Amino acid sequence: MSMYGRDPWGGPLEINAADSATDDDRSRNLQDYDRAALSRPLDETQQSWLLGPGEQKKKKYVDLGCIIVSRKIFVWTVGTILAAGLLAGFITLIVKTVPRHHHHPPPPDNYTVALHKALMFFNAQRSGKLPKHNNVSWRGNSCLNDGKSDSGTIFKDLVGGYYDAGDAIKFNFPQSFAMTMLSWSVIEYSAKYEAAGELNHIKEIIKWGTDYFLKTFNSTADSIDRLVMQVGSGDTSGQTPNDHYCWMRPEDIDYKRTVAECHSCSDLASEMAAALASASIVFKDNKAYSQKLVHGAKTLFKFSRDQRGRYSAGSSEAATFYNSTSYWDEFVWGASWLYYATGNSSYLQLATTPGLAKHAGAFWGGPYYGVLSWDNKLAGSQVLLSRLRLFLNPGYPYEEILRTFHNQTGIFMCSFLPDFTTFNRTKGGLIQLNHGAPQPLQYVVNAAFLATVFSDYLDAADTPGWYCGPHFYQTSVLRKFAETQINYILGKNPRKMSYVVGVGNHYPKHVHHRGASIPKNKVKYNCKGGWKWRDSKKPDPNTIVGAMVAGPDRHDGFHDVRTNYNYTEPTLAGNAGLVAALVALSGDRTTKIDKNTIFSAVPPMFPTPPPPPAPWKP
Repeated sequence: MSMYGRDPWGGPLEINAADSATDDDRSRNLQDYDRAALSRPLDETQQSWLLGPGEQKKKKYVDLGCIIVSRKIFVWTVGTILAAGLLAGFITLIVKTVPRHHHHPPPPDNYTVALHKALMFFNAQRSGKLPKHNNVSWRGNSCLNDGKSDSGTIFKDLVGGYYDAGDAIKFNFPQSFAMTMLSWSVIEYSAKYEAAGELNHIKEIIKWGTDYFLKTFNSTADSIDRLVMQVGSGDTSGQTPNDHYCWMRPEDIDYKRTVAECHSCSDLASEMAAALASASIVFKDNKAYSQKLVHGAKTLFKFSRDQRGRYSAGSSEAATFYNSTSYWDEFVWGASWLYYATGNSSYLQLATTPGLAKHAGAFWGGPYYGVLSWDNKLAGSQVLLSRLRLFLNPGYPYEEILRTFHNQTGIFMCSFLPDFTTFNRTKGGLIQLNHGAPQPLQYVVNAAFLATVFSDYLDAADTPGWYCGPHFYQTSVLRKFAETQINYILGKNPRKMSYVVGVGNHYPKHVHHRGASIPKNKVKYNCKGGWKWRDSKKPDPNTIVGAMVAGPDRHDGFHDVRTNYNYTEPTLAGNAGLVAALVALSGDRTTKIDKNTIFSAVPPMFPTPPPPPAPWKP
């Protein structure tokens, strides 16, 4: 009989019960097996099975001082770091040695190029002691006795400011309008100025003007009774040396310069208030200076309201050169800027008074309706107040008049378009906003700025366009109008001539400008001695970079003659509009207007709701 079991090594084990072997024999055989097994070396598994748990093999460690790690892990870690370092170095070597194509930024557009140059004109027009970095080599300190040389005025320090045009007179009326336009452009397009690298420059230009304005009245007082309106004289009826009779470099002026004051000049005071108020927003980060400008603006505006009258009514010179037709438009303009600068709703109430707007001509047409200039700011005021309606929408009681201003803005924007015949155009495409009169460009650049900034307002308010009667026009149409007009000025015209000096290859070389026409040769030419340079047929020895001349006639004709100021004389007001239009059109379309800075001082239109009542307790 046999039994089957399982061999612990995995094989079958047969046990024969009838086996004749004795226990001793089996014992001997087992001993033989043991000797045979011991004669062979045992592996670790066998040893552990036979001998049971024994002493394990010791691992090798590395003592790093603060930590003990396995030598194997340590070697692998160090090796990995070294390998990664070698790989990174190899990749860096490849990157360094492989030739690369450098991606240069795109060249600046034509508007930005022209902007750099148009700003330089203001450096050339500075009066007083010039800063070292003025960057106009042929200019120097001039008229350092302004105020002192006239015993008839109480204002003895009138050094500084800007010369108006090709002469050395400082007319505060167009000069303050120029500063207001520059400030407006900075408020809307500071990002574009910064992208062009001109933000500090334009702010310095504005401050040069506002610093001077603060000298022309008692800017620390709350109430004034007089204001300087002009330094220098342009009366050519006599033979007395003055700023028009003499053809001299400003640096060589040795005759006495008169100071003209006004005691009833609402238009001038309101325009100067607008200049200081708008500049206070530009300099809002300089709190002390900004508050100084605001205080001066309030004082001037109060004076303009208390002492009613046109500044040019009692002055033959002002009436001859910069005659003001009305002060109502300046009231709306000044009040609008003061509201933005202070947030005081009394200024907004005044700016939106229907009677004031009616006197300013807001509800009727006329041949110059919608034309912004140093004389008439109504169009600018309407655009400025349309901005308020588009972005803040104050509602009652302002909504009705603001809607009217907005609608009127749309109407005169329509008049700029070629589809309408309100204004003629030359064959070359230049719009005749002054109906064929000389010096057209100063009006064109202002219109180009208004059209561009208004289209940017509509875009920022997610409004695709506006209606001209039954016809809908997209905002891009306004920008197209501005581009065609500025392109004409920069050289895209029948004469292929740029009307901005230094822009392009073909531009006026005989500018009606004393400083540009007389060489800086250490020779002091007296009053009449400079006439030979005025009448010379030779090009200007000094290039007055960035000066926009008066412009062509209604037939696209232009005479590059120094003595014909109707063609070749640049002005502060004209160049300010040019700068504003250029910066508005410059850069790419992704840079939008600054929607909020102009409202920095404006409080919330609606009062905040009261806090909820405390929980009820029994």
